[in-house]
Amino acid sequence: MKITLNGSTLEISTDCTLQQLIDNQGLAGKRLAAEVNREIIPKAQHPEFILTEGDTVEIVHAIGGG
Repeated sequence: MKITLNGSTLEISTDCTLQQLIDNQGLAGKRLAAEVNREIIPKAQHPEFILTEGDTVEIVHAIGGG
């Protein structure tokens, strides 16, 4: 199935969770925020949040500095 990830079309497997997407993108363990269809998904929900055809996902990295 197809989703949009940070503005680009991406083919993913059916029943892919948000956590699996994050892991597959090499982002596991990083400080980030994820939004699906303009709704922020809390990190605790990533493992069970199943993506669906046509979802728009935005993943942003938290960058510290001063």
